[in-house]
Amino acid sequence: MASTEILLVKPVEGLGGEGDQVKVRAGYARNYLLPRKIAVSLNAANQKHVEALKKRRVGREQDELTAAQELAKKLEKMSLAFAVKTGEGGKMFGAITATDVHDKLTAAGIVLEKKRIHLHTPVKTLGKHTVKVKLHADVSVELNFDVVSENPIEPVAAEAPKPEFKRYDRPERK
Repeated sequence: MASTEILLVKPVEGLGGEGDQVKVRAGYARNYLLPRKIAVSLNAANQKHVEALKKRRVGREQDELTAAQELAKKLEKMSLAFAVKTGEGGKMFGAITATDVHDKLTAAGIVLEKKRIHLHTPVKTLGKHTVKVKLHADVSVELNFDVVSENPIEPVAAEAPKPEFKRYDRPERK
């Protein structure tokens, strides 16, 4: 397969940041990166452009890091609570997912992408839980939240033993 070297003008997830010289498949460069002006072909004129892009990248990454650290301080102080409906014995109906955590944070005035919240499995139990929020490559925060019942928890009633039924459609074997 043919490949070509290009210069990234904008950061691309999984490929690199602006100012990076990367080797990609020719079709990917020709059909996606170049028409969207995400990258330019690598030649002598564009080589000079590299230094300006790298300076801009350093400034942008520093701004993102400071913004992530400030947001991390806010999140460390926060405590979320989810009131859920429960049935007998405190068994939850449904679960708390990353979308629910994102909605609570948005309601509290925290602007954050949902993909930054790493909740591996939905929470299906009452009590205290933590979720990891990855704000930056170098900054991640453990966010604590409580799941409480919005109605009183009823104890589980002891079930009566079920009677055994004999099958009368065929004779018993001895």
